[in-house]
Amino acid sequence: MENASAIAALASLSYDTRLAAIQLLASAGEEGLAAGEIARRLGVQQSTLSDHLRALAAAGVVIFDRKGRSIIYRANSKTMLDLIEFMRSTCVASAT
Repeated sequence: MENASAIAALASLSYDTRLAAIQLLASAGEEGLAAGEIARRLGVQQSTLSDHLRALAAAGVVIFDRKGRSIIYRANSKTMLDLIEFMRSTCVASAT
């Protein structure tokens, strides 16, 4: 992961609603959740959530697929693991 990608991912997670959404999606696993269900569980307006989900998707933190009339969102585990590894390898001093 490059600095720009890490910055985008970290910035996208710097809002309470966005962090709550990625935590919810991570717990939902591979099935993911529809946008309306995410909004209901988080207690936010769907229009507000759409902006947050769009930012998370642009940063690669979430992925989505259309199923019929619904859009199903999932946490992008690869991006999150890459971000963790990036932080570990570049921001944590190694013990010697």
